Amino acid sequence: MNYINIAAASFIIALSGALMPGPVLTVTLSYVPRYRRLAGLYIVTGHAVLEILLLALIYGGFSGFLAGRLFFIVSSLAGGGILIYMGITDLLAVRRASLSGSLASAGAAVKKMHPVLAGIITSLSNPYWIIWWATIGMVYLGRIMGRGLGLAGVLVFFAGHILADYLWYYFVSFSVYYGSHGISDRLYRGLMAACALFLILFGGKFIYDGILKAL
Repeated sequence: MNYINIAAASFIIALSGALMPGPVLTVTLSYVPRYRRLAGLYIVTGHAVLEILLLALIYGGFSGFLAGRLFFIVSSLAGGGILIYMGITDLLAVRRASLSGSLASAGAAVKKMHPVLAGIITSLSNPYWIIWWATIGMVYLGRIMGRGLGLAGVLVFFAGHILADYLWYYFVSFSVYYGSHGISDRLYRGLMAACALFLILFGGKFIYDGILKAL
């Protein structure tokens, strides 16, 4: 595990989550009429602020625990299983996935709340965000700490993670504001399928590493 691998894996895993229609996508689209192509950047900034605070709490209070052998084994096995489950679930959802359908269902309501605050509240109210950080996020942080990469590794992980969110949601806001989806449903499904396969591969690698560590 090196910094490039951390950034690439973090980016792909985060992108797989961003591509799935959910509360953040819906809120982003509802802010486009008022904040135009920057709507997604504002929403993700709120999301990022919350994740920075969470990372600081995890790193500050559990860095020693995360670096332990037992945590590496348990989290690798559990996290690998969850990644494989997520990948299979995403693959099953690919067939009926439609970005154009998500855009149509979001509506054009202009919100009074600032989009950065909306990004924070949307993330907090999303149980899948909490589950993700309690499982996959903790697994990766444990692997980073276990390899002695410390704070630099954590920052690289976060950079890859949040870059995926910024790029995707800016693309969505830009496309909607200028009246073009910019991506066909066929290509959208292809991206989802590719990310799902990567999740399954990452999950298998996690489980393999956990077993090797336990032997």
